[in-house]
Amino acid sequence: MRVIRVGTRKSQLARIQTDSVVATLKALYPGLQFEIIAMSTTGDKILDTALSKIGEKSLFTKELEHALEKNEVDLVVHSLKDLPTVLPPGFTIGAICKRENPHDAVVFHPKFVGKTLETLPEKSVVGTSSLRRAAQLQRKFSHLEFRSIRGNLNTRLRKLDEQQEFSAIILATAGLQRMGWHNRVGQILHPEECMYAVGQGALGVEVRAKDQDILDLVGVLHDPETLLRCIAERAFLRHLEGGCSVPVAVHTAMKDGQLYLTGGVWSLDGSDSIQDTMQATIHVPAQHEDGPEDDPQLVGITARNIPRGPQLAAQNLGISLANLLLSKGAKNILDVARQLNDAH
Repeated sequence: MRVIRVGTRKSQLARIQTDSVVATLKALYPGLQFEIIAMSTTGDKILDTALSKIGEKSLFTKELEHALEKNEVDLVVHSLKDLPTVLPPGFTIGAICKRENPHDAVVFHPKFVGKTLETLPEKSVVGTSSLRRAAQLQRKFSHLEFRSIRGNLNTRLRKLDEQQEFSAIILATAGLQRMGWHNRVGQILHPEECMYAVGQGALGVEVRAKDQDILDLVGVLHDPETLLRCIAERAFLRHLEGGCSVPVAVHTAMKDGQLYLTGGVWSLDGSDSIQDTMQATIHVPAQHEDGPEDDPQLVGITARNIPRGPQLAAQNLGISLANLLLSKGAKNILDVARQLNDAH
């Protein structure tokens, strides 16, 4: 029986996410065996520094990619938002699974259960490791103070509950739901309050770009709507040259054959921002069998079983929105945010 080796980070959430992908693959391919190999990444080891300060794009992916390269694993399951928009040569995202709720959630200290960010006392401290969240929320909730909090979900929840430093922390709703911690979600933030990170809520399966066998194997996991939304989001971020060290956020929706993409950039303190929305006519295609193409990758993603036209339209939408924001002065906001972040 052929064994497919699946790489993952060691955290409980990463394991849950990987187990869910493997369970789907097992159901699709009962004749194959799957072995899960867990490892620690740089991002898991450096816990005393804000993510945006470490200055490394592949914080949570590098060691896993190393194992892929050395043929120690055949595929790796990631949170899509951890995967840079430009992957190292030789790798591709072979599947993007159906997205869960992409919005951010607020988890409150037990003594503030029932509150919202708006009703928290003046000068309450809110923990987040994301510049994107802090910039947007500072602008909306100026009575609060935002501080960095690092560690996996379990660590962050423990810091919130056991120490008196934080009144609340901001986490991705999808992660909390996957962990089964629905009861801790005190408030879900709507796009008007806080737009989400590119790819948030979706899982990406990374493989060797030339490994046609494995590409075919995982390609069936592609969710067409999630794929098109995430291509648009990733193209927007790539064209802005954004990453962890600058506040960039998005919101996408498919409705009646239209893909709507809202994107924004913020200064670090949230005082300066540029946002806009564009739409394109894109019908969510059914999967189909497609012949190989010369360069099938778009923003690091290979989806040969989804028609090319809608993928290109989604990518063009992302690029067009980025160009619109750049024409309105986004580059200056991002450059200043980068410099300030590097200087701190």
